[in-house]
Amino acid sequence: MAGYEKSKSGRTKTINLHIMVDEKEKELIERKMKLAGIGNMRAYMIKMAVDGYTVQLDLAPVKEMVVLLRNATSNLNQIAKRINSGGNLYQADIRGLSEQYDCLWEKADGIIRQLARL
Repeated sequence: MAGYEKSKSGRTKTINLHIMVDEKEKELIERKMKLAGIGNMRAYMIKMAVDGYTVQLDLAPVKEMVVLLRNATSNLNQIAKRINSGGNLYQADIRGLSEQYDCLWEKADGIIRQLARL
């Protein structure tokens, strides 16, 4: 690895940094680790020292959008099969798909707005 020289012990990380904190600071660090979804204190401390921040994403809205997309795709496929087998396309079909796609775009817009605030 370029820039990493191994010590005699075979380790690439040979510099020990040590900090002292009081009980309140330790509790605050642990609370922030939990919020960030990081369980390893060393990993959290290095991440914060090097990058200065962590990002915890709530992917529930993305999962909801995937469900909406699957439903819309399924409905579109059913309509296409009906039409291809000689059936009719109804105004209600178009209205239903339009409503589903409106929901999808709303969800996508909300996700984009949330990401823009990060």
